Amino acid sequence: MNRDDPTDSPAEDRLVGSVADREDQAVEAALRPKDLGEFIGQEKVREQLDLVLRAARARGATADHVLLSGAPGLGKTTLSMIIAAEMGAPIRITSGPAIQHAGDLAAILSSLQEGEVLFLDEIHRMSRPAEEMLYMAMEDFRVDVIVGKGPGATAIPLELPPFTLVGATTRAGLLPPPLRDRFGFTAHMEFYEPHELERVVHRSASLLDVGVEGEGAAEIAGRSRGTPRIANRLLRRVRDYAQVKADGRITQEIASAALAVYEVDARGLDRLDRAVLEALLKLFGGGPVGLSTLAVAVGEERETVEEVAEPFLVREGLLARTPRGRVATPAAWAHLGLTPPRQAGTGNGQQDLFGT
Repeated sequence: MNRDDPTDSPAEDRLVGSVADREDQAVEAALRPKDLGEFIGQEKVREQLDLVLRAARARGATADHVLLSGAPGLGKTTLSMIIAAEMGAPIRITSGPAIQHAGDLAAILSSLQEGEVLFLDEIHRMSRPAEEMLYMAMEDFRVDVIVGKGPGATAIPLELPPFTLVGATTRAGLLPPPLRDRFGFTAHMEFYEPHELERVVHRSASLLDVGVEGEGAAEIAGRSRGTPRIANRLLRRVRDYAQVKADGRITQEIASAALAVYEVDARGLDRLDRAVLEALLKLFGGGPVGLSTLAVAVGEERETVEEVAEPFLVREGLLARTPRGRVATPAAWAHLGLTPPRQAGTGNGQQDLFGT
């Protein structure tokens, strides 16, 4: 940092970062499908949701509450916006962590318009008092607002206009049954197949006015971890590489070279994924080793390794969770081009002390 330059400061860095984030968000918003016909993949969910919305429109009624579950980046937010668009209704967006008190939820619910869609992301992280208030709001379109404290407290019933709640969660198992049962339609969103992600890449490339060949789209799709959000992010980075290093058109060779620069390998593993595998194999002989110890070895928080790297590594068959700790599979050794020791995966007493 040049301290003589008044513009070269942490505040300036934060400003530049925030501008870049807003630009990325603007691009992501532009790439979102606007209706069910444009939405790629999730055929069963789209078919079922289409019936729910068409029936509601035919009755002239508000659509049933909808619960969408699945991994991040599969399109839950996009579907909530499509629901609002298909019903011709406005949408209000908030999240579970933002609602920590029943009063927070009451303020949101009381300001809703009739037929409005309320999208509640990470609904499993909502506070218990707010959650209990939501039961009555979803079922009876009414909430009781408590005024005062102690023996003099009074419950004032507040009628709500009919609305549609769209809840999204990455951990449906954390939702209590009384809340889950109040949704009229629930859907679990699956990871995408490579051929579906190729369609996503082609559509996004067209919207971004980027030329992409079929093999180039396939290369990006194959490294996108079954997730459209990642496919779109990788497409934008490959576009940058193609514009700077080539003629702007994305071929297989350009896509492969660009993704190598950004440390995304042929199976979609990024820097953190490979660091976890390399530590597990090279430092701990393939395991078993405890999660906390593995996190320390790669210089990351335990939660980061557990929630960001592990799910994909397990899904790819490169890592296994056992009662004794994390264990590398034969596929992990093969992927990194390493030879397992004679007793790899059996661990030793010292590593077992780390636990899970």
